[in-house]
Amino acid sequence: MRTERVKNLRNRRLWQSVLAAMLIPLALIAFWPTPVDRPVQGLLADTLNFLHHHGIPRWFHYQFAEATANVALFIPFGFVSALSFPENRCWQIIALGFLVSNFIELGQLLFLHDRFASPLDLATNTAGAAAGAWLAFLAIKRLEARDLAAADLR
Repeated sequence: MRTERVKNLRNRRLWQSVLAAMLIPLALIAFWPTPVDRPVQGLLADTLNFLHHHGIPRWFHYQFAEATANVALFIPFGFVSALSFPENRCWQIIALGFLVSNFIELGQLLFLHDRFASPLDLATNTAGAAAGAWLAFLAIKRLEARDLAAADLR
């Protein structure tokens, strides 16, 4: 017997609504006419300088922070996509993340003069979608295992 938590995780209509709502801020970030980090670039550079002077390795630089942010941006997308389309395999959710990222990069290349398409962004966005999908599949399996263990104890 499934618990309420597993039922909520398996409620694909709910997750499809969440996914649709998530696409709005994702599109705003992706297609903002100027780089979204432009207002904080000076602060970020100062913060990284401070950290480097206090023992943080030099490989932790702006490009690393930007790549990490791209991964983090797509983790929720992969997680919610996996819950929205539970019949799909993990590689299909990763492919969806890859396609969405391609769409974003192509749009930036063709329509945004102050933004630029980047193969690194494509890779990090896809990695974030993969991590999110993997986390969703793990969450489902873990909750199902708990349900089985609880049922065995009854």
